[in-house]
Amino acid sequence: MAYVPGVALLAALVVGCSAGADGNANGADSKAGSPTVTPAPPGKYLTLPAPCRAVPRSTLKDLLPGAAELPGDQQDKVFRGSAAVTYDTDRKVGCSWKSDAPSATRSLSVDFERVVSYDPAVSDDDRADTVYAKKEKAAGLSSSTPPGPPDEKDKKGEESETSEGSGKAEDPTDADTDADATGSAEPSPSESSGGSTDGTPGSSSSPEEALPSRILDNLGDAAFLQDLPKQAGSPAQHHTVSVVFRTSNVVVTVRYAEQPALITQVPDGRELQEKAQALARKLAETLSE
Repeated sequence: MAYVPGVALLAALVVGCSAGADGNANGADSKAGSPTVTPAPPGKYLTLPAPCRAVPRSTLKDLLPGAAELPGDQQDKVFRGSAAVTYDTDRKVGCSWKSDAPSATRSLSVDFERVVSYDPAVSDDDRADTVYAKKEKAAGLSSSTPPGPPDEKDKKGEESETSEGSGKAEDPTDADTDADATGSAEPSPSESSGGSTDGTPGSSSSPEEALPSRILDNLGDAAFLQDLPKQAGSPAQHHTVSVVFRTSNVVVTVRYAEQPALITQVPDGRELQEKAQALARKLAETLSE
């Protein structure tokens, strides 16, 4: 009789263990009524185009004057382009072309980046928008806060404090954080020239100031153009135009530049802008097909 309580205790432990095992086995059933998180939708694009075949030969002939007059082998080499080094062609690819003519050197590059979000709560499109927004900010632009005239209350004594502490203008040092979008540490022309974001020339007659960087409409889901004339103090008249746009989860960058053979000759920035934009729109149409 002295051992009966021990037997009863052992039986109770066996029953308890069995109940715990059943509880674990049926754990999924106990959570069946709990709310579930719906993963964010994937991006539209699962692959990227072959970058060196993304620009038609006819377009390259227009963008790289002088290349068509080269001997056959040299011409083919120029139009074939040089693929960017990348370790994941499903995520990032690029290609560049360069033509040396007696009057000037023209260069072109295109880069495609397919953005993937590894956060189930954030869609690929939203993540791509964040990537694009960083490039836009690095260019000294912001589609959400377009520049406007100062308020009347910002008078002489308050003006310096406002420009330093209010955050009214983008910090020009941001341009150093994204060489992919700027290629230069210079402040954008829209900050230095006083030109408007719709391309209207500013008060100066300088061709550099008449071509400000700006947000672009009707190009992908979001787009901007950055105009980078020659660096101050440099004798070379090197002029670069970048067009960056996002369509769904792909961010595309087009860079088009000219350097005349003579330092006294100034590149036609307006022509560079028009051709870079035209190519960007063609690429956007090709991606949408």
